[in-house]
Amino acid sequence: MDILIYILIFIMGTVFGSFFTLAVYRIPKKQDITHTHSYCPKCKHKLGFLDLIPVFSYIFLLGKCRHCKEKIRPRYFILEILSGLTFLIIGYLMNITVYNLKPILLAEGTFMALYLCFVFIMSGIDAENRKIEKSISMYGILISIAYIIYLCVIEKNIIYRYIIYLIFYVIILILDTVTLKKYAKNSYVNSIILTVLTMVIFTGEYIMINTIIMTSLVVAINLLLHKIANIRKKVRKEKKDYGKNINYGFILGITNILNLIFVLSYYKFFI
Repeated sequence: MDILIYILIFIMGTVFGSFFTLAVYRIPKKQDITHTHSYCPKCKHKLGFLDLIPVFSYIFLLGKCRHCKEKIRPRYFILEILSGLTFLIIGYLMNITVYNLKPILLAEGTFMALYLCFVFIMSGIDAENRKIEKSISMYGILISIAYIIYLCVIEKNIIYRYIIYLIFYVIILILDTVTLKKYAKNSYVNSIILTVLTMVIFTGEYIMINTIIMTSLVVAINLLLHKIANIRKKVRKEKKDYGKNINYGFILGITNILNLIFVLSYYKFFI
């Protein structure tokens, strides 16, 4: 029976992944993501049910639009697969089984799904635009507040440590508002800090510390490889602002999920 649960979790993950691809494409364009029917970006033809089956539609259509034959970017297929696998792995590590479907576990699973929505959409948009949309940051804050209420009311966790995070939320939001008014643009740094706060509330300090360490290592390796490439190309004047082009939100998202999976695996198999 458990295998049926995990198949359903994987399918649910691919459905979420399909939504993530839509959100990553539309949110930066300020388009509706809930009421507007899915359509082909090239020919604008509304997609039918057979065009919207996660994973399988891409395979059966050979990666092309049924109507205009325009190639569909592989990222849609990859994101749906990765989302399905992530949901499956985390569901398994959280020990979600037919005989363990308790209200608390279901609540934890629901919050985890909401959190994964935040990480996937934030990472996807940042990977393509090097920008963390304010609407996604606000979504992260709202689910964080809901999760804090759940932890303190239902699981009786101490509220003081979460009050500190909420204070930081307020401070960064005020700074971001000031930056927006003064320079007429959102601050990428402020958005990264808000992202880190959301991550630490959902995954804890230990995972977040490891996430920051891994992110720093990836960035350092990226900068080193860029420097080596410039030396080989005999580039005399290296751009000093190369670090400003690195997608920190995308890297944070990947390393955070990897650390989350590692810690859950440790607790499941070694404790």
